[in-house]
Amino acid sequence: MKKFLALMLALMMALSLVACGEKAPADDGAADDGAVVENTYNTITPGVLTVATSPDFAPYEFYVVDENGEYQLAGFDMALAQYIADYLGLQLEVIAMDFDGTLAELAAKTVDLSLAGYSPDPARMDKMDFSDLYYLGGQSFVTVKDKADMFTSLEDTNNPELTIAAQNGSIQMDLALENSPEADIVALTKVTDIIAELIAGKLDGAYIETVVAETYAINYPELAVVLEVPYEDAEGSAVGVCKDNTALLEGVNAAIAAALADGSMDKFVAEANEQAAGNIYEGLLEG
Repeated sequence: MKKFLALMLALMMALSLVACGEKAPADDGAADDGAVVENTYNTITPGVLTVATSPDFAPYEFYVVDENGEYQLAGFDMALAQYIADYLGLQLEVIAMDFDGTLAELAAKTVDLSLAGYSPDPARMDKMDFSDLYYLGGQSFVTVKDKADMFTSLEDTNNPELTIAAQNGSIQMDLALENSPEADIVALTKVTDIIAELIAGKLDGAYIETVVAETYAINYPELAVVLEVPYEDAEGSAVGVCKDNTALLEGVNAAIAAALADGSMDKFVAEANEQAAGNIYEGLLEG
């Protein structure tokens, strides 16, 4: 019985080391070539910054289609992710998934960071930590130009005859439920799905982050950004950081401060907006 209890205790201790950047002792932080990599920031893989993203949110994250038809991750979140990795002396690994998947993976501590246009929602703070803000933005209500006259205020959206969408698991969904509780609220996985259904006439409106909505309005002239939506919490974007990884959070905040101070963040946003007006793809790649 004592041997059984000792074995169980040893197993539990080994498993507890795996979460949020701690490897089981057998791994020993060794690289593929046998070299030992110092894991200063307690990342999931020593020497690597593993980042989750949802590439359907231009200009934050999306795919640029180059002249050869190749898909390349782009957007100012992706540029910032590379900046953070370089600043911390880590190799960047980006994993693309649906938006609600980024929340789940970060909460499960299977990735180090998530950059997916997060607003620092207090309701998520028991599952992840948030960095300082790296981009200040706002929230908007979007419709098609043919319906723009229907919405002169947010009160006009609170109508049971209307079908209104927002991205599943997002701040925008919270805003839809808060401002349009009487409407038929539809949760969709991707912003691209919201745009497609708006243009197809299946939706009357949607809640979308302002910079994203404005980007779509450039690419889809049928769209109209008609209302500013107040948001009591900080109107800006933050990096989601694996919970209780203090060293990594401090490192990310230092990188963000540097990117803001040296003008890199402004450059990233300008480049992403320019790219988003070109040949892009939003969503997960098949295969």
